[in-house]
This record gives sequence, C-alpha cells and structure tokens, in this order.
Amino acid sequence: MSTFVISCGGTGGHLAPGIALAEHLTDRGYRCLLIVSRKEVDSRLARAYPQYEFVRAPGSAFSLRPVRLVSFLLHQCESLLFCIRYVRRQQPDVVVAFGGFLSPAVVLAAVLVGCPIALHEANRKPGKATMMLRRLADRMYLPEGVILGGVQPQVVKHLGFPIRRAIKRLPKDAARQKLGMNISGKLLVIIGGSQGAKLLNDWVRERFDALASEGINVLCLTGLHNGSRGVFEHCSATGDCVQVSFLPFSDQMGDVLSSADLVVSRAGAGTIAELIECRVPAILVPYPYASDNHQLANARFHEQQGGCILVEQERINELYNEVIDLIFNDWLLEKFRQNLRRSSRLKSGAAIAGDLERLTLEFPKRARSEIEIPA
Repeated sequence: MSTFVISCGGTGGHLAPGIALAEHLTDRGYRCLLIVSRKEVDSRLARAYPQYEFVRAPGSAFSLRPVRLVSFLLHQCESLLFCIRYVRRQQPDVVVAFGGFLSPAVVLAAVLVGCPIALHEANRKPGKATMMLRRLADRMYLPEGVILGGVQPQVVKHLGFPIRRAIKRLPKDAARQKLGMNISGKLLVIIGGSQGAKLLNDWVRERFDALASEGINVLCLTGLHNGSRGVFEHCSATGDCVQVSFLPFSDQMGDVLSSADLVVSRAGAGTIAELIECRVPAILVPYPYASDNHQLANARFHEQQGGCILVEQERINELYNEVIDLIFNDWLLEKFRQNLRRSSRLKSGAAIAGDLERLTLEFPKRARSEIEIPA
C-alpha cells in the first residue's frame, strides 16, 4: 500500500485542501499522514477528522522583524530535523506540500531522504515557499492559467483547489435549519478567513442597525481570537425581527455558505473555491497586506469569471451600498450562480489523487538516504 505524507498546516487555506486530498487518496486504498502546525486553527479542524493521522511539527511564520526572524530560523532548523526523522521512519511514496511555513522543512527532508515531491499552489501569485522550492518538485499543481518560471512544462498540472466533502451545496432553507437559524428573509454572511478579519467584524458592528432596518440578517464569523459569540435581534422598518450572529469559527462551512444569499469575504484561494462549490455570490475585500498581495490577484480572476464583485479595502466605505444593491437583486444573484455553476465542473481532489497515483509509478521508491540524524 502506498503512503503519502501531506504537509498542510499553518492556516485553514493550507489544511483544508490537504484533508480533501487525503479523502480521495484513502478512497483509493492509500495511507495518508498529515503534517500540521501547532496552531489552534489546525488543531480545531483536525479534531473533526479523527480517521487521519495528524503530526504536529514545530514551525512559525516568516517575518523580517528581527526577533521573529530569529524565531523563524530556529524553528526551521528544529522542523527540518523533525521532518527528516519522520520521513525516514514513514518511507512515503510521495511527499505533498501545500505551501506555508512547514513546507521548506518537509520538502528538504524529502530531498535528503530521496522521496518524490509534489507541490500545490492555491493562489494566483505563488507564495514564498512555492517560489523557493519549485525547482525541487517532481509535480507542481497550479491554478488555471498560472505560469511559473524555472519549472519544466511536463512537471506542471493545472488542477485547482481540492474541496473537502463536508463542503457541499445544500438548499438554502435546509442549510439554515441545520445551523439552527430561525430566520426569514435575506442573510448576509461575513467571513474573514481562518484568522478572521477585524475590519469586516467592525464593519458589521457599525452597520448592523442600517442592515437590520433593510431586513437583512447577518452571520459574522469573527475568527478564533477576534470577538465574542452572541446573537442580537433588531426590528426592521416593517416590524419584522432580524438578527446578527457572531461566531468565532464554524465546522459547518458548507452549511454556512449554502445558507447565505450573499457573502462578504476576504479573498483567500480556499474561500473562493468553497464559494464556487456552494455557488454563492460574493463581494470580496482582499487583505491588502497578504504576501505579494495575492488575495487581490485571486479576487480579480474570480470577478473576471463572473463570480463576485471586488471592493478593495481602500474603498470599504462603498461596501454597504454594494451589499444593498446586490442582495435584493435576485436576477443578478442568479446570474452569479449560473457563472459559479460553470466554474465548479472540475473536481480537483479526485484529479490530483489520480495524478499522484500515476506519479508513484513514474518514480518508484528510491534508495533511502543513510544520513545520520541525531536522536
């Protein structure tokens, strides 16, 4: 039985596709071992998948601030020793890395041990880890239309973002019932990504009275460390009661998205892929300080495909009018859903799993390195 080590920790945008890939590989009878970080967001999502073996590796995010840079370098050294020991012990057929600060150590361990490497890049502007490691990859999975210098064409496959099976489209009323939401009328869902977005949380608090007066219910996912849990009610101008709900995190993202008439969100690649899967129209507000401003590139491409409206953060004062204009325009919302339906045809998880299966045949297990690693 083939074994795959999947490095996918650090953020929900790395972990979620790793779990999705593991679902498809285990369906084919393969063993999957997932290397994640020690961050709370990884632990929270991993607990929902007890059938998989998660290994928590040391590591921290890259920063140019002197103290954090020293911490990053020390953690990378610790992580490299950890990963070499782990990869040598497990003898995987392929190591798959989804980017982020865990990837360099896992990929370098695979090189030293002599194991084929597959890299997955979700964003339309590849991250630092992908750029640094790209020449070491035996297979590279990139978004549609993205070209990466220094990578041989035969190595590249454009296969998109794997989606977990838990993320599936439901009828709106059924999704609201599963979430225990006893509401009627329009629902606006606010998502800041796995880390949350203070800007969007504050926007909801400042605009709730105005949204409520229009009869719009709000569900705001604040992020694990960005706000308290609570449900508040308000009467609209017509006397109907609407509510705003604040949740730090949800394990039911398929239900959350399916329940919405409209989503306002940051523009991480994972969030966009889930919006497409659930066919939910969105207004995207990219985080402008993301590495290489990759969220802006993600949002622009999604807007070009007819799946969203882009509002850059410097235009946040325009967001309220955009929401009001779109959420009550049922004809335009349906046009967005039709565009999203066209974008959701490729099932990336199954396609990547099949390609990795072929990769194990192209690169049978190599002779393992005899490098001595101190205990």
